[in-house]
Amino acid sequence: MARSAEVKKIVLAYSGGLDTSVMLHWLKEKYGCPILAFVADVGQGEDLPSIEKKAYETGADKVVISDLREEFVREFCFPAMQAHALYEGEYLMGTSLARPAIAREQVKVAADWGADAVAHGSTGKGNDQIRFELTFQALAPELKIIAPWRSWEFRGRSDLISYAQTWGIPITSTREKPYSIDQNIMHASYEGGILEDPWEAPPEDIFLLSVAPQQAPDDPTEMVIDFEAGIPVKVNDKAMGPVEILQELNRVAGANGVGRVDLVENRMVGMKSRGVYETPGMTVLHKTHRALESLTLDREVQHLKDDLAPRIAELIYYGFWFAPEMQLLLQLIQNSQTRVTGKVKIQLYKGNCVVQGRSSPFNLYDPAYATFEADEVYSQADAQGFIQLQGLRLRVAALLEKGRQLEAVDKTR
Repeated sequence: MARSAEVKKIVLAYSGGLDTSVMLHWLKEKYGCPILAFVADVGQGEDLPSIEKKAYETGADKVVISDLREEFVREFCFPAMQAHALYEGEYLMGTSLARPAIAREQVKVAADWGADAVAHGSTGKGNDQIRFELTFQALAPELKIIAPWRSWEFRGRSDLISYAQTWGIPITSTREKPYSIDQNIMHASYEGGILEDPWEAPPEDIFLLSVAPQQAPDDPTEMVIDFEAGIPVKVNDKAMGPVEILQELNRVAGANGVGRVDLVENRMVGMKSRGVYETPGMTVLHKTHRALESLTLDREVQHLKDDLAPRIAELIYYGFWFAPEMQLLLQLIQNSQTRVTGKVKIQLYKGNCVVQGRSSPFNLYDPAYATFEADEVYSQADAQGFIQLQGLRLRVAALLEKGRQLEAVDKTR
């Protein structure tokens, strides 16, 4: 941690929640230098003017609010969707993707304000500290990094609640309901507190973006999503921008109970953690985008992408968005999307998102070849030689092994 004398100005990633509210006051006390509270609007749906007012009342010398919704969806969410990046096969990584977007803007704000230090509210146990700091190091290695959770006297959030009450800092967290919420336009996540027992089901009243599947409408909802070069551009024939599309899909899919995940995941620092997530709109986009790729991508390209998807997901989860290997992989994914254009029809029903149809002007599916009826384009007899060649190594290995077994039997006689 940087020493007080070394720091002249600090830009704190500020949310107005318990951790960063206490942190703003604590940093002001400890360092005695100007502090800018940087608020990133990534679609969390909060009262930003109230957060700005609270930051000033808690000790901020300046507050900057940046609307990052468009670039967050376009430059982070959509590329991850195109890569089909799911961490450990389930988590769509709404938090993981937001952190490099926020940290990149924080670096810009620090440069504009002439700050020499940046601070974040991530704990020393979690993944976010890594995501923030790897982004800082990749984009502005000259900045000092302050991570109070790794050095201050507080042991847990109960201590923060006591500190906030002592200093009159308004907070929403309580000892009775201490779980942590992270929300943005892509998802809402819940962890800690009452959710730390992986046997206990999450209480229904925590969810913000979706209804329980059991409470979803009894009639299914059908939708059509249009893509151009791997990017969603229309919902039910209505052209929309990236933010508007995700908002609309969140609304409709959430009302049908789509997108909930309850996951015990492996954090990068080594421990397992239970997280509960809602990602309704991006669940629909992942499903429909993959359906369109099944129609438009060459087999080997599709399989190569499937091989790379877990690796890309790990890089995102671990905070390496701006690492050279990640940028190279993103370019590869982008190059694969030129013909991923068309429509996908889906049905949403009580937590399920089911593909009903797909079409594309770059369709690689030819009924003349695929049919089980008589055709004039495919000679079934050709398959015999193909299979013989594919099985050659298997036959040779089996024949040689049988020969060795017979030889061994002869020697025992």
